[in-house]
Amino acid sequence: MATVVETPAKFLNADEFFEFVHRPENRDRYFELERGVIIEMPPPMMPHGVVCGNIGWLLNSFVHQRKHGFVCTNDTGVILQTDPDTVRGIDVSLYEGPLTYSELPRKYSTRLPLLAVEVLSPDDRPGKTTRRVSEFLRRGIALVWIVDPEAQDVTVHRPGREPYVVSGDEELTGDDVLPDFKCRVSDLFRLPGE
Repeated sequence: MATVVETPAKFLNADEFFEFVHRPENRDRYFELERGVIIEMPPPMMPHGVVCGNIGWLLNSFVHQRKHGFVCTNDTGVILQTDPDTVRGIDVSLYEGPLTYSELPRKYSTRLPLLAVEVLSPDDRPGKTTRRVSEFLRRGIALVWIVDPEAQDVTVHRPGREPYVVSGDEELTGDDVLPDFKCRVSDLFRLPGE
């Protein structure tokens, strides 16, 4: 369960949060900044990591075939709000646009992905997930997948549309946001050799 970390008397901004997160004593800990307040997140479990790895591999294969865009994993921090600042770690995200490795920001960025993928953890509550999805869509992320390792399904969210669920051997697509992407949902929950 996420817990609030003691913070100074004032709200932190994204740069101050960046400095806090990179202190030696905070190594191997996971944090987000929510409206200027530091929240510590529990480290992910192995099923979460496997699912994120599979999604990252599938999306990376997709962008490498297209020779366009890039994928971030590992809870890459994105600034979703300023004054007070909110920095979210998105499990897996896909970005569009021409960019070279040397042009990638070295701190948190306000650049939004086209696709944000959140993989649920056992202690994620529905209200928290709903707020997170709303925040992503409100800020302008065009496509959000909520991946549930327990139910082995994906809930697809788009601005102004009803969410829908795909599971099993059904096809997960990028809708009209990433029209050439498709995979079976079951591929997200499979180990090599299965």
